Amino acid sequence: MAKEKNYEDEEMTVDLELEDGSKVSCQVVTILPVDGRDYIVLLPQEENSVSDEGEVWIYRYSENPDDPNEEPQLDYIDDDDEYERAAEAFDEFLDNCEFDELSGGDSPE
Repeated sequence: MAKEKNYEDEEMTVDLELEDGSKVSCQVVTILPVDGRDYIVLLPQEENSVSDEGEVWIYRYSENPDDPNEEPQLDYIDDDDEYERAAEAFDEFLDNCEFDELSGGDSPE
């Protein structure tokens, strides 16, 4: 099982350039490992891009371990099954966040 990276202590944003050339700033919600790959979940911050349901965008995510200064790469997920697995992992992430909120967020020592 892949180890989940802990990015929750930092509030990160990503600026995406869309197909029409416009740019959208997105908050990084989380990065999830699924089946040996990482996926990034983004929440668009531009008013005209945020849906009423709080729609998130999921991309395949990779970093170059040989060059930590290189920008991470985000790729579209073309395969429906792959996207579904990433979306299910995000749903599980949300369920765990809700459980943590309900239980007080701290484990007993």
